[in-house]
Amino acid sequence: MFLIYSLLYTVAIIFLLPFEYLKRPKEIRKKWLREKFGFFDPGLSKSPHPPFTKGGQGGIIWVHAVSVGEVMASLPLVKELKAHYPGKRIVLSTITDTGQKVAKERAPEGTEIVYLPFDVPFVLNKVLKKVTPEILLIVETELWPNLLKIFKGHGIPVILLNGRLSDKSIKGYKSISFFMEKVLSCVDIFCMQAEEYAGRIMNLGVDSSRVQIAGNFKFDTRPPLKVPEWTANIGRPVIVAGSTHDGEEELFLTVYAALKKDFPELNLIIAPRHPERFQGVEDMFRSKGMPFIKRSESGAPGFPEKVSGKIVLLDTVGELPSVYSISDIAIIGKSFRGYGGQNPLEPAFWGKPVVCGPHMENFPIIRDFQEAGAALMVEESELYSQLRFLLRSPEKAGEIGSKARNLCRKNAGAVDRALKIIAPYLHG
Repeated sequence: MFLIYSLLYTVAIIFLLPFEYLKRPKEIRKKWLREKFGFFDPGLSKSPHPPFTKGGQGGIIWVHAVSVGEVMASLPLVKELKAHYPGKRIVLSTITDTGQKVAKERAPEGTEIVYLPFDVPFVLNKVLKKVTPEILLIVETELWPNLLKIFKGHGIPVILLNGRLSDKSIKGYKSISFFMEKVLSCVDIFCMQAEEYAGRIMNLGVDSSRVQIAGNFKFDTRPPLKVPEWTANIGRPVIVAGSTHDGEEELFLTVYAALKKDFPELNLIIAPRHPERFQGVEDMFRSKGMPFIKRSESGAPGFPEKVSGKIVLLDTVGELPSVYSISDIAIIGKSFRGYGGQNPLEPAFWGKPVVCGPHMENFPIIRDFQEAGAALMVEESELYSQLRFLLRSPEKAGEIGSKARNLCRKNAGAVDRALKIIAPYLHG
């Protein structure tokens, strides 16, 4: 079955490679192509010894985090790994360009940031001839069959950390359970976020002896405490709609227009989930005749010194977690239109009241927020009235935000628990 998978994957690469190459900015195409085929540059590190060598310098810990969300979740772990194992090299791989960008900006100094090579046996075997990790740590549930099989075949322990498994994913895996059982057998330990996810992975045939619960790394994530300078220009009140999905921007514009009748100085900051959507959202604003300003133009002559009663398009990557700090209310994207929701923990860290739609399937932690009175889940038809209520009742909004912050503090410690699970697999 691995052979069939490899053949299908290789065919897909042949057809998609030109598109994937050309869609990337010219300045990163060469790096992307080289690393996807396993050609890592030993000069990446500024340290005197090359990181990608067999054996020495205390070993290599390889952490894989697919995109921005996983990278952000992995950062507390990477920081602690560096503190606990200062003699070891840390390689952090991603799939997406945005994941690369955030990793380079946020990862501790000396972390080697690379693209994960193609999931093809000859590429992965070539990598392992030059790179000999002590361990492979996969953040969340990024299960590349050949990656797991080949690393395991080279005697490298594989541990899945911060694991979660949605209903949608488990249905897909069950449809190919005969293959997934072999893939999952290559993982030594499944370190899951919660009992719910632990039950799902065991439902796929993983023995309970290989499953542990450590909590959610994102409770240990600390956004940059330095808030971007441009936010000092933003007047209050402010609603931040973060990681918005297709169709939600129009919904939030409609609600915002209605709210401005009572709150003429209200600002709305909209942060689309994916950078490739920035231009489309900008075009939609223009088609609706909605005046707005772009964060990327802050500092330019046309950017106002005092922003009041405006829409701000947050067309940058990586700033949203700290921008939540200036909000009076945080709206969670992909929870009204689309499926699965986005991370409610970033605004909760700052003690902000969280408002989300009914589709938070990928973040069941929202149930804990609701039970603690730390978030409001509303239907589209209720969004205007709930936001109006919170804007009129700042003391109630503050109470919800405080409960959200307390919930984060209460659930911190997942990284420490994971380190104890990892420790027996590392030397020194």
